[in-house]
Amino acid sequence: MTLFQLLMLGASAFFAFKVYEHIQGLKDLQPPSNEPHVPSSFDPEYLVQRADEEFEEGNLQKAYELFNEANSKVTQPSEVLFKMGYILQQLKRDEDALEYYKKALEEDKENEFIHNSMASIYRAKGEFTSAKMHLNASLAIDAKNPLTYYNYGNLLVDMKHINEAKEMYKSALEIRSDFNEAKEELEKLEKE
Repeated sequence: MTLFQLLMLGASAFFAFKVYEHIQGLKDLQPPSNEPHVPSSFDPEYLVQRADEEFEEGNLQKAYELFNEANSKVTQPSEVLFKMGYILQQLKRDEDALEYYKKALEEDKENEFIHNSMASIYRAKGEFTSAKMHLNASLAIDAKNPLTYYNYGNLLVDMKHINEAKEMYKSALEIRSDFNEAKEELEKLEKE
């Protein structure tokens, strides 16, 4: 798996968990009457629920449109803004994605996933200082996330800081010894 695939796998797991939480919360809010509740297509909560469903089905454009419509009715929480950024990043609209990540980060500065995602975009754009800043922020939030060390190692390889990159890959492997991608990258660097 590539760095991007690992990042997307982590983000997908996060989204799946949030969808599960959201659905569980909706079950708790069922009306006590015997009449079935028919959600309105104008209801932002319903739109977010539908967007999550579309996302899970892989319909990224439709999911984005539903999230965007919900956000236009009521400013959405950081997790929805993050999802919008993630979808836009998947759709290769990095500048738009970055704007949503920034908005999400304003509300939730302690979200390592947002920092990792922003670092990924900045790295792809060659803005290494910004990428490094966000990876440092992610490590400050959770120093036990092997994916952050792996991403940092990849950034340092791009920056031609090979010895530092090796240390990052080693740190990732100390946390998760079966992290094959980190192991492979470390082996490549040690052969050079």
